[in-house]
Amino acid sequence: MAVTLKDVARLAGVSVKTVSNVVNGYAFVKPENRRRVEEALATTGYRPNLGARNLRRGRTGFLALMVPELNIPYFGELAGLVLTAAQKRGWAVLIEQTQGTRDRERDTLASLGPHLVDGALVHPEALEAADFPDPSGGIPLVMLGEHAVDVPIDRVAIDNVLAARTAVRHLAGLGRRRIAAIGLNAARGTSDQRMAGYRAALAERGLSYEDELVAPAEKYHRADGAAAMRALLALPTPPDAVFCFNDLLAIGALRAATECGLRIPEDVAIAGFDNNEESAFCTPTLTTIAPDKTALAEAAIDLVCRRIAGEASAPGQYIQTPFALKVRESTGG
Repeated sequence: MAVTLKDVARLAGVSVKTVSNVVNGYAFVKPENRRRVEEALATTGYRPNLGARNLRRGRTGFLALMVPELNIPYFGELAGLVLTAAQKRGWAVLIEQTQGTRDRERDTLASLGPHLVDGALVHPEALEAADFPDPSGGIPLVMLGEHAVDVPIDRVAIDNVLAARTAVRHLAGLGRRRIAAIGLNAARGTSDQRMAGYRAALAERGLSYEDELVAPAEKYHRADGAAAMRALLALPTPPDAVFCFNDLLAIGALRAATECGLRIPEDVAIAGFDNNEESAFCTPTLTTIAPDKTALAEAAIDLVCRRIAGEASAPGQYIQTPFALKVRESTGG
């Protein structure tokens, strides 16, 4: 016989409503009652019938997550955290990758409707305001990341300008004076904001901005970082520090600098962005900006769930999640 809410309530000594509130993740349950219910759930092995629950509510039980590339570790790690946060609230997640192109992002967004999912988390690279549906209709959307557009849609992100500024401040604080940047890409919102932080930190430290010290990257992969680093090292006066707009670019730059016989950080200090798992295990370990990816995933899932339930305020809410600078061997940590 399947375990029911009544069975759990009887064992915990609480009402069926209290058990339902705990199972559905509602916050307003007395701590002692929550503890007793959770113990009873574990003892009985109760599992909610998600299909029946969603049918009663007129929902699909699915959320969508749209990201540029799953083979970029940041997006793979973020997707895993979103899945975990959603599962805790009884949702399944459909994942779509768009390669960061406007056409793919626009087509994917247009395909998401109430027949398929109840809400969506969107991490765009190229979408424009005209590509978004009227927020008064359709499913709730929450944007992730730095690609802001002028539409009243919820967004969850870190302060990318301040984060980039923090990384470059750190490099300047080491006494480095020719600080390069790798990752310029007009098609990416990431590039715009991290470039703004880079330039602000240079100005703050009295360092001049030089076009030759800014290297483009078509993609944000290791090979792009290595190619950009080789170009920078071929300059008549190479940089003594490099800020890369993600960790894969930085790891490629590390490889290229090492192949050129440079010592890191003695000859050139290198910093990245994202704090991917690889950054703590490469040689040398990589100094990087570490967004709180767990906080970002939890905040985004919480917001889209509240939108679905009709509990949130008017759309257009911006939630800023924290970040930290992880100082490691590539800058002398």
